[in-house]
Amino acid sequence: MTSPRWIDLQVNGYAGVDFNSDDLTLDETVTVCQRLAEDSVAGILATVITAPLDAMLGRIEKLGRWIEEVPEIAARLTGIHIEGPFINRQTGFVGAHPPAAVLPATVDTAKRLIDAGRGQVRLLTLAPECDDTFATTRWLADQGIVVAAGHSDASVDQLRGAIDAGLKLYTHLGNGCPTMLPRHDNIIQRVLSVADRLAISFIADGHHIPRFVLSNYLRWVPDENIIIVSDAISAAGLGPGDYQLFGQTVHVDEAGAAWSADRKHFAGSAATLPDMHRVLTSIGISASTIDRWMGDNPARLLGR
Repeated sequence: MTSPRWIDLQVNGYAGVDFNSDDLTLDETVTVCQRLAEDSVAGILATVITAPLDAMLGRIEKLGRWIEEVPEIAARLTGIHIEGPFINRQTGFVGAHPPAAVLPATVDTAKRLIDAGRGQVRLLTLAPECDDTFATTRWLADQGIVVAAGHSDASVDQLRGAIDAGLKLYTHLGNGCPTMLPRHDNIIQRVLSVADRLAISFIADGHHIPRFVLSNYLRWVPDENIIIVSDAISAAGLGPGDYQLFGQTVHVDEAGAAWSADRKHFAGSAATLPDMHRVLTSIGISASTIDRWMGDNPARLLGR
């Protein structure tokens, strides 16, 4: 079932380890790499989410230094994904990110984030409507960073403008948005309208998107533009219970869904890529197609 070619573009933590903890240790990171190898995951982007800027810089620097200096980590951590802080702070769109730490996109702040990663940042997710004239998107693309939209309420024109400026991906479509949306003109429909120009990632854990809805999305998006991500948190692979994520308590229920403490929204995923393989198989997706969506397509996006 599993494939050593799988690449996960969004891993916040795994097997009890949180990449967004200031207490993250080298030994814990090596342990995560070993567990990923056991799950036949060839590489991941360790994901650092919105936090006070100095905290983000410290977390990114630590991960970048370890990727640079520790072969066991470099073999499994393909790089770093920065999700935020340039996202939409409105309730629903902000998701589990702390609204007080959200910032408007600027080239100067983006440069500080990228520099902290010591050449290891591969992907940055922002909201195009928070990037005035798409200057930050354009600068990041010029540096060879894959720019994704996410946690966003961008208009169709804003999405098209960002694509023209270098936007390549939409992060976990169907999530990072309110549960109630206008029935026609909403961020999901807008992104699907440009699916021929944009790679789109989906969390295929069976919880973030109901299976029948996921099937609809997958039929609409061109095969070469579909990417499956886990959005895994430290609870991934550990089963039901209460876990710490970004300084907050997350509850994983008996069905495997990871909820915020108030049970109002999901807070990342407790699923692994092998779990998602099983979900995709259950809705009739072939093993070779899943391998493309989990392996070939993310690798091509990263230029591998």
